[in-house]
Formats: sequence, C-alpha cells, structure tokens
Amino acid sequence: MGLAAYFRLARAGFVLAREGALSILDNPALPPVMRTGIRLGRLIERPSVRETGRVERLTNALNRLGPTYVKFGQTLATRPDIVGAAVAADLAVLQDKMEPFDAALVPGLLRDALGPRAADLVDLSPPIAAASIAQVHRATLVEADGTRRSVAVKLLRPGVRERFAADLESFRAGARLAELFLPSIRRLRPIDVAETLERSAWLELDLRLEAASMSEFSDNLAADGDFRIPSPSWDHTSDSVLTTGWVDGIPIANHAALDAAGIDRKALARKVLASFLQHAIRDGFFHADMHPGNLFADPATGGVVAVDFGIMGRISRVERRFLADILYGFITRNYRMIAERHFEIGYVPSTQSVDEFALALRAIGEPLQGRRASDISMARVLGQLFSTTELFNMQTRPELVLLQKSMVLVEGVARALDPDLDIWAISEPVVGEWLKREAGPMGRIEAAAAEGKAAFDALRRVPALVLGAERLILEHEADRLRKARQRAALSAWTGPLIVIAVIVGLLALIF
Repeated sequence: MGLAAYFRLARAGFVLAREGALSILDNPALPPVMRTGIRLGRLIERPSVRETGRVERLTNALNRLGPTYVKFGQTLATRPDIVGAAVAADLAVLQDKMEPFDAALVPGLLRDALGPRAADLVDLSPPIAAASIAQVHRATLVEADGTRRSVAVKLLRPGVRERFAADLESFRAGARLAELFLPSIRRLRPIDVAETLERSAWLELDLRLEAASMSEFSDNLAADGDFRIPSPSWDHTSDSVLTTGWVDGIPIANHAALDAAGIDRKALARKVLASFLQHAIRDGFFHADMHPGNLFADPATGGVVAVDFGIMGRISRVERRFLADILYGFITRNYRMIAERHFEIGYVPSTQSVDEFALALRAIGEPLQGRRASDISMARVLGQLFSTTELFNMQTRPELVLLQKSMVLVEGVARALDPDLDIWAISEPVVGEWLKREAGPMGRIEAAAAEGKAAFDALRRVPALVLGAERLILEHEADRLRKARQRAALSAWTGPLIVIAVIVGLLALIF
C-alpha cells in the first residue's frame, strides 16, 4: 500500500474536519481516545460551523472526496435522529441530485459498450438522475419486430472505477491505522469490514452483475404484491451500461406528492419495512441500498417500486435464523435467548458471561418496549450498544455488515414516512411466521437437506484433502532428509577442519 493512500486519507480527514463532519461524531458514548481525537480535529473547523452548528458545505466536501464518501453521506441522510434534522436535510441532495457528467459523452459510451445494439436505443433524454456511480437516462428501445417501449438506461460515470480504487485504498489504509493505534477498535475488525465493503463496491461497478441480481430478486418476488422491480434487457446491457424497463412512480421522499396522490404514508412505511424483513429473513437476498432515491410508490397500488440493484446483500440460513431470533427476542423480551444466539454465532467470545450479556441487552431493550419510534433516540441506543460491545469484546461479522447498514437505511426511510412507526409490531408477524415454518416439517426437511448437502460436499472433498495431506507429508519428509544430509556433510568436514585449524595455530605460535 503506497504513501499516496495515506496522503489521500489525511486530505479526506482534513476536508471533512474543516467542513464540520467531526461535530456529528462528537458523542459522549465514544471511548476517551476517540473523543480526544475528534476534539483536536475540530480545532480546524470552519468558524461558521462552530457558530451556527450548520454543516451545509459537507455535501460539497463529500462530492469532492469521491463516490465512497458520498455513499457514507447517503446513509447519514436517512438518520436525522442521529445527525440532526438540519444535517440530514443538507445531505439529502446526495441521493439523486448530483451533477451529471457531460451528456455529449453518452452516445460514444453506448457505442463502446453495446456495439451495434446501441442503435436500438433512441430518443435519449437528458439525465433524469445522477448518483455517485452512475446516471440514468430515459430512452425508447426499438425491438427487432419494430415494437417500441420506454426504458431506463444507466451508465457508469467515466473514470469512476479509478476513483473507487483510490477511495478504497485509502479506506484500507485507515483501517490499518485504526488497528495499529487503537487496540480497542480491533474487535470491530476494521480491515475485514473494509475488505467486505471493497468486494461489494466492485460488484456494484459491473452492471451485468446488477442485471443478474435483478433477475434473481424478481424470482423471489413473484408472489409478493407490495414490492416490485423492473426487468433488465440483456441484449442492451454490458459491464458499464444497464437497460431496464421504465417504471412510473412517486419518489418516496416526496411526501407532498404522496399525499396528493392519496397514498397512505403509514401503510407505505409498513410495506417498506415488512418487505425488507421478508427479503432478508425469508429469502436471504435483499436490496442493500434502499435509500429514498432508489424507492418509489406505485400510485396505482400504493406498493413499493425499487430501482438500483448494484448493492445486494446475501446471508446464509444460519445468519437468517440469527437475525430472526434476535428480532423475536426483543419483541418477546427474551434477552437470554438473544444473548445465547450471540454466543452461538460467534459474536461474543465464549470466555464472556451469557447471563451478564443478557442483562446488558435487557438494559438496552426494555426502554424501547411500548414506545413510539419518535420517542426513541437511536443515537443514544447506538451509544449504549457501542459501550456494551466494548465491555463484552464482541467481534464484528463482516458478512453481516451490509445487513446492518441496510437495516439502518430501511428504518430511516420508514420512520420518515411515519414517525410513529412501531417497528416491533411490524417485525413480529414476519419473523414469527418464518420461525414457525423453520420449526415445522418443511423447515426441518430443508435444514436436514442443507446439512446433508454440506456433509456430502465434505465427503467429496476427502480424497483431495487426503492427497493434499500426503503431498505435505512427502514434502516435509524430503525437507527433513535434505537437512539431515546437510548436517551429515557438515559433520564429515568438522573433524578435518578442527585438525587443520589446530595445525595452523601451532605453526603460527612456532614461527
């Protein structure tokens, strides 16, 4: 990792501190060393930030720093309860109002990516949405039989892969520094988290993979009526261009338009949250970038329409059971079960006390019971969780990072639609139904089939493992024999060398 990565990291830190980003993180629940660092960094904060508390220039700073930082800002924009309503409003423009790249480049980009197929796309509009990685145009697709239909054409920003590579290298540098100088942070495994985010980012930068995700996601949604997505046109898709069917909908963040269309915002909030839980728990495959810019309301059905599937999350059956049990444990106030699941999946080391961890979870969960979402300070809850994880030396699970981030996004979107949303009441039927199915005959059969497949796969690997072990043994034996021969050769020369040395010494004394 070159010095340039650390230089870019330092520059990013300076820019963010200058524009007031550290004021958002100044939380009494943070460890003393982090609070001291934040306070020192705030010494270079703009006077306007210190005087007014506003960070209106933070959006421009994130745009200048690159797409990875913009993604971070998009997450913060959905959490006014953490960063404050003013900061969230300042960051909201990051969702879909970024400056588009030069429209004159679009025809050439399409020809380079699609070849002759680019001619099938006509009547391209100016950019209708511009995000950190790509921008979208409306167009007409002329099919081989002459049929015409409206489509959305998504194009990667020129040079975005290079920008992402630089940002991610800086993130890795920051993770290494954090592990080196902040031992208390190592339990969060920042390097593993950075690598997980890096893999996710590179998947997002290949639009063919996004089309494949849409295809799989659509299969899972076949029986769902409250959540739908467009379909890709494979003949007009490449690694840098994605063409999908056009969807008409009202931006979910435009509350005035939703009200004017007669859409029940409370019902829409329930659909957003319940759909996400179904996708994560039922299917183990979920939209991991559900910020308001990617969500629309269907004026005909009042359902949810989602776009932009560059970031999808996938969790195994074990992790789905963990998530369901944790949610159900909070719903039923079974903190002992929550604690046991954390130990079983490896979140908390076995050296810790299950009973003490359950008690700590009770201290977090009890204040949430029976209260409206608008009465709950998520910033305070996050502070309590941070203290609890530090106390019990909890380990970060990189495979769950996207799920955790997505739950933050989805909850923020749902709460914006309905500040009085009862998260537990919505979660209970989704989680309870899945757990009942898991405990029933079908669930047991599927679990047994999965275990049987895992055992069969392990048996299939046995011959290769045996051969590998045999090769290692032979290599070790050959290495042992080689070293033995070297020692024997050295021993054979030791006697004559000693005699020669003695003779030389005697001659030196005589003469």
